[in-house]
Amino acid sequence: MQKNFAITGCGGFVAPRHLRAIRDTGHRLVAASDPKDSVGVLDQFSFDVRFFTEFERFDRHLEKLRRGPEEGRVHWLSVCAPNHLHDAHCRLGLRVGADVICEKPLVINPWNLDALQQLEEETGRRIHNVLQLRMHPALRALKATLDGHAGGVHDVVLTYVTARGPWYDVSWKGDLERSGGVPTNIGIHFFDLLIWLFGAPVGHVVHRHEPRRMAGFLELERARVRWFLSVDASDLPEPPQPGGRTTFRSITVDGQEIEFSEGFGDLHTRVYEETLAGRGFGIDVARPSINLVHALRQAKVVSPDAAVSHPFVLEGGPR
Repeated sequence: MQKNFAITGCGGFVAPRHLRAIRDTGHRLVAASDPKDSVGVLDQFSFDVRFFTEFERFDRHLEKLRRGPEEGRVHWLSVCAPNHLHDAHCRLGLRVGADVICEKPLVINPWNLDALQQLEEETGRRIHNVLQLRMHPALRALKATLDGHAGGVHDVVLTYVTARGPWYDVSWKGDLERSGGVPTNIGIHFFDLLIWLFGAPVGHVVHRHEPRRMAGFLELERARVRWFLSVDASDLPEPPQPGGRTTFRSITVDGQEIEFSEGFGDLHTRVYEETLAGRGFGIDVARPSINLVHALRQAKVVSPDAAVSHPFVLEGGPR
């Protein structure tokens, strides 16, 4: 049965992936909101979408639809707004009788999850997080291999560099209060991935914490992890070229590297398929990584050996 979707943050970077996922799973977008009006991308998916630059009017419109005929109601709300707004937008979705698919991170601070779960219980609706790395074929294969050889503690190096220009620092993404900083904004998927693969966190040390990069050591139930996150182009293994690749993702497990910079084209659609089939990633799934990145943001920096702070020079790590 075709469902009606609404979306917030439709002018942002990640929104087109959600718009494609809504279309490709056979559903209909009926309303959209963004404070910026440069949202011509909507025309690629439908010419019949009510658009609002004022969130209050968007709220009012969804409430009006809720009180109208069933065929016009919004059944799902996709949240693609800046991180600090996810909490409020999820609550809007539940209040108007919709289930929610929310981009990462679900919230910035973990205590906000409790209030969302209470609202789920009150409304009977659910919030689902986009954790698309769990859908990546290479990482699912790694998960299957690890699960098939249970036991022992693995040595892991995780590296993620996604180059961003000076705009990043003056946007909401460079604002700690609105984005949660590097570990929350770009790292949350990877910390969720590590927990999914290797179990719950046991301990952590932060060796480097700067506005554009962060590094440290993480102990999980079944792994010892050296990790490095950066949005600085100088940290790419090769200097970026105009029009070339500006992202490097790599995980090395016991000396075996899995480079997964490719294969992200349809992962959001896979997440939507799983969520709409009742197999989404709920609040309890998102909680461990949100707790972890909050702890990393608060951690005191411990001066490391230079090699520990940058996995590119570690034995067995990416060069």
